[in-house]
Amino acid sequence: MAVSLQLSKIAKTFVKDNVPFHAVKELDLDVKGGELVTFLGPSGCGKTTTLRMVAGFETPTSGRILIDGQDVTDVMVNKRHIGFVFQNYALFPHMTVGDNVAYGLRMRNESAKDIKTKVVQGLEMVGLSQVEKRYPNQLSGGEQQRVALARVLVMRPKVLLMDEPLSNLDAKLRIHMRTEIRRIQKQLDITCLYVTHDQKEALTMADRIMVMNKGQVEQIGTPFQIYTAPESTFVADFIGQANILEGTLDDLDGLTSRISTGGSNLSARLLEGKSYRKGEKVSLVLRPETLSLSQGGGLLGGTVTQVVFSGDRMEYTLRLGDGQSLLAMENFYPGIKVWQEGDSVDLSFDPSLVVALP
Repeated sequence: MAVSLQLSKIAKTFVKDNVPFHAVKELDLDVKGGELVTFLGPSGCGKTTTLRMVAGFETPTSGRILIDGQDVTDVMVNKRHIGFVFQNYALFPHMTVGDNVAYGLRMRNESAKDIKTKVVQGLEMVGLSQVEKRYPNQLSGGEQQRVALARVLVMRPKVLLMDEPLSNLDAKLRIHMRTEIRRIQKQLDITCLYVTHDQKEALTMADRIMVMNKGQVEQIGTPFQIYTAPESTFVADFIGQANILEGTLDDLDGLTSRISTGGSNLSARLLEGKSYRKGEKVSLVLRPETLSLSQGGGLLGGTVTQVVFSGDRMEYTLRLGDGQSLLAMENFYPGIKVWQEGDSVDLSFDPSLVVALP
């Protein structure tokens, strides 16, 4: 049965030359059994440090870590029943694939019969039944990552931790491997924390995403919540592509509003729990793919300043009447109207998809 994980006000401060650096600032997170939570954020935001504290490689400056209700904050790494998949695979080059997968089991003094059975099962699980006798340098990068995953899974950890495991793979293989990892994680019903700076990876794999910035949590939510209702301009801009337009809140009624921006007056959605006041400045979040271009009848007017064809879509940069710029994307297909630099266009969109942030 999958176990829960709780991080209670954990923090980590490093001191260099007598100057403290707060790598992680009082972080709270409750992970349900069998849930996959991704830590997402730019380099240096504290996501790997948080993962290493859960693993036991780093000791929190303050706070507690509980696995299935048991406090493991001061428990040794090898006693936490945690599996860690590293970015660089960390396979032994002089050992066969089978011996690599069996290594931890041998260290645990399991019987030769059990080890053989578990190695076969582990390699089958990751789709590598035929490579037991090969060496790591005879495998592709994706196959090596699968071996590293099998080596961890045969140990039957309570919690699986993964630190940017796909960053060394090419784009096509990353897409395949993130599907495989998610399939295996659900099949085993194992609780998993997954560190990445790749937003697509986070959106497609996670039950929930924890977005971090400068050592603190910006937002925790499902991929849908994070994408459609970002609670800060940082989250909006980091998850997917977003246009952030500045405007003034002219009127509000419950969670709907009228906002002046780009030379127009627009409706926008307000977020529960946020404080809004009439007459104050707000930031409008418009996703480029929600915008469609036409001539006449739009909610915003602008001039095309750049056109980019990216195969499956057209990307347009536009300048609005008040000088602000935004990006619009339209799916490309034969016969679609392609706008040119200098064209005056109108932008249409569903106001319910526009979020206003104080």
